[in-house]
Amino acid sequence: MIDKAVLARQFIEAIPHAKALGMRLDEIGAGTATISMAYDERFVGDPKTGVIHGGAVSAVMDTCCGAAVMSHPSAPGGTATIDLRIDYMRAAVPGQTITCTATCYHITRSVAFVRATATDEDAERPVATASGAFTVEGK
Repeated sequence: MIDKAVLARQFIEAIPHAKALGMRLDEIGAGTATISMAYDERFVGDPKTGVIHGGAVSAVMDTCCGAAVMSHPSAPGGTATIDLRIDYMRAAVPGQTITCTATCYHITRSVAFVRATATDEDAERPVATASGAFTVEGK
């Protein structure tokens, strides 16, 4: 039997943009994933404040959501983003790691639905939240 968590981990770790952004897959389970991205001055969107660009935050959220889908017990294989809505709530604190946790909470024959939250080291106050739909291949 194929271990979906291992397969999802291998897939995520092979994605070039995930490597370039320094993403680290911290946890993966049955329909859940946690990915972190350490602060890096190369990804600053505003040089005056040192705040990470929203595009880097969206990339980690999208990747984390995909990992959650791939690890879901009802998902047979790979996935692709159909739709991802991200609500930015505040700027991440410069110098702090961003951590995203995603949960795949429902799967149909062809679509998986996911929710995610990104935080910096103040885990009580989200930097951003997301909800999305992802393909379910080969079901």
